[in-house]
Amino acid sequence: MLTRTRSAAGAGWRWFTAFRRTRPFWGGLWLVVGGWTVLKFSLGAIQLVTAVGFNAVAGYLVGGGMMLCGLIPIAAPRQRVTFGLIGTVLAVVSLVVSNLGGFLLGMVFGVLGGAMTAGWGPRRSRAAAVSGSAE
Repeated sequence: MLTRTRSAAGAGWRWFTAFRRTRPFWGGLWLVVGGWTVLKFSLGAIQLVTAVGFNAVAGYLVGGGMMLCGLIPIAAPRQRVTFGLIGTVLAVVSLVVSNLGGFLLGMVFGVLGGAMTAGWGPRRSRAAAVSGSAE
């Protein structure tokens, strides 16, 4: 029973590694963490949010948008550049609309994740890398 469990865990880990290598996983993860940080520091009582208006809601929109921009490239890697750039812009905007971008931490994570997501490229085959040809 224990051997079967270890085998299943090993197969699951191999699947996750293969999945992670075909997508901008780390950039998307950093964008999600940055968005969560911005969203966490934007949280307030619902009475306060409705009383203040758009200024309070902007933190929710920016944090949620950053998280969405981190998840979409993981699901659809061809959209990595678009959502990486949008996520980076949202991270910079969070500096203004949400407690200094989650006290600078969320903004830094978001800019890092957006840059990693936009800059990620699919792995080239070894033969193409040796010959120097582009795919």
